[in-house]
Amino acid sequence: MTTSVLSSLKVITRPEIKQKPPVLNKRMKLINRLEQQKKLATCMLEGTPFVAYKEKTVKDPETGERIKKRWQATVRPWYYDTDNHYFLEVKVGIRAIELQKGKPAIDVGDKEKLPEVIDILISAVEKGELDEFLISPPKTVAKGKTPANAKLAKS
Repeated sequence: MTTSVLSSLKVITRPEIKQKPPVLNKRMKLINRLEQQKKLATCMLEGTPFVAYKEKTVKDPETGERIKKRWQATVRPWYYDTDNHYFLEVKVGIRAIELQKGKPAIDVGDKEKLPEVIDILISAVEKGELDEFLISPPKTVAKGKTPANAKLAKS
């Protein structure tokens, strides 16, 4: 008697797959952007140029086959200085988040501390400490309008 190859496999019904919470993808995206900022800061400290690339799958118009296209991306720093004293803002989308009410900037001090502060932020994101900002991004008002003026315009 011969045994079939398939009989050696354990066959079961399809298990129910639970969806991951959407905040996990947002965490990973913020962590990737923070790591990119860390590389940007490290290159600034070392005096080397920073180059980032983006990839996109596009359809070749001639052959119709899908190919990955890669191009150089512009990365703007989330940190800035005033008289060699550095500050860092964490951004979700294009807006800086307020880690405390009315305080969006982190006082870094010396530029050599930038990678260390970014590492602290990455660990905070991994632990879920910034989830409230990822779930509901900051509310914005149309450019040039204060919240009071926006209410008056609706009236």
